[in-house]
Amino acid sequence: MIRLRPRHVRARLTLWYVAVLATLLVLFASGTATFFFFSLRQELDANLARDFETVEGLLDAGPDGQVVLRSHHHDEDEVESEQPRFLEVWSKDGKLLLRSANVPPDAFGGPPHPGNGMEEPAPTSRALADGTRLRMVTRLHSLGGRQVVVRLAHSEERLWHELRELLGVVAFGIPAALAVAGVGGYLLARRALSPVDAMAKQAARISGDRLDERLPVENPHDELGQLALVLNQSLDRLQAAFAQLRRFTADASHELRTPLTAVRSVGEVALQDQRSPQEYREAIGSMLEEVDRLTRLVDSLLTLSRADASSIVIHRSPTVLMDVAREAAALVEVLAEEKHQELIVNGDSATLVSVDRLLLRQAVINLLDNAIQHSPPGATVRVRVVKRNQQHAVLEVEDQGPGIAAMYHEKIFERFFRTDPARSREQGGAGLGLAIADWAVRAHGGTIELKSEEGRGSVFQIVLPVVDLSSNKTIPETGGQT
Repeated sequence: MIRLRPRHVRARLTLWYVAVLATLLVLFASGTATFFFFSLRQELDANLARDFETVEGLLDAGPDGQVVLRSHHHDEDEVESEQPRFLEVWSKDGKLLLRSANVPPDAFGGPPHPGNGMEEPAPTSRALADGTRLRMVTRLHSLGGRQVVVRLAHSEERLWHELRELLGVVAFGIPAALAVAGVGGYLLARRALSPVDAMAKQAARISGDRLDERLPVENPHDELGQLALVLNQSLDRLQAAFAQLRRFTADASHELRTPLTAVRSVGEVALQDQRSPQEYREAIGSMLEEVDRLTRLVDSLLTLSRADASSIVIHRSPTVLMDVAREAAALVEVLAEEKHQELIVNGDSATLVSVDRLLLRQAVINLLDNAIQHSPPGATVRVRVVKRNQQHAVLEVEDQGPGIAAMYHEKIFERFFRTDPARSREQGGAGLGLAIADWAVRAHGGTIELKSEEGRGSVFQIVLPVVDLSSNKTIPETGGQT
């Protein structure tokens, strides 16, 4: 089967280039030939008009009623050597009065028609039987008191000969020009698309194990360079996603292995010797604590997995932010009491935000749980709701913990990140609570800001767009559904 569509882009570009150029050249050649033809014909008509005036001045009435052409103006007859003259003179009743010797029999098509049709002052063209083309004029002329019909014609052969020469040059020149343009266009297209070939070869070498390689960028300012830059940026994001996935998998495996190892160790120790019911109860209790930790870890991983897959639907409704703070504080109050900590909630009770109440409450619970865990016994954990401006509300969670060094501020919301891994594991944390809180807030179009110094505690601020009471719309809202 013949393939009509070329496979390579450079071949298609070359064909389009040649096709467009051919169309332009044909149109230009046609216009030039038409202009050239009518220009020569106009010149021929001007010569014919001048020659007709000359002939009229040379006509004279003969003694026998015929018409003669005076021949003593030899200088004016020189036109015959350059442009053959065909002359006939007829009477109005159809009698031939004069015919030049070189006139073919069918030059004028017989006697003129009587009446108004005898005169054709505008030049007309006529083709003879042998193919010769004539340009002729027919007019009435007054000679010796009577009117005669004068017919004068010039040959158009020189005009058509020059036109054929022009068309011959064009017929040879256009294909030659197209051939040269096609070769040049193909070479130019291949050179212009060579960066694409280089990018394709480099992209074929990139795999999951070689995500650090990038596409070559010859000129970052042209279209192909911009394309390569965009693809390289996509590869950067893909590499970062793969690295995060690897870290997440490794950290998740490690976190899952720790409680499983503890459960197995406690079980094996309990089964080694005969023990009392109280010792078995303590072993089972220890195993249940590890199972509870494992359950919380799996729930957190499931939440993050669903968030990454955008399968969690956010059901927004106007909600009083202070109510969310009080509900979250009530749910973690038991944890604070175990460490003899005081949990204080205060602030603006009229601030409305458009949020998913359950999802935002979970984010606040995670922040409070983090604050309680890292604050010493007897400390105070404060929750405040304030309005930053007309567009944003802030929910603050302040603890009296050891604080967070500035170098960790950007990493604190990463999954499984701990400033003190050993201490966090002892307290039961997996390093996922802040990551879940950060995702939940960002899903509502808000942000979490951290203000902390080592030894001075930490303040986590949830910044959310407020609801405009006049229009009942959230302004501005950049979040949505995930």
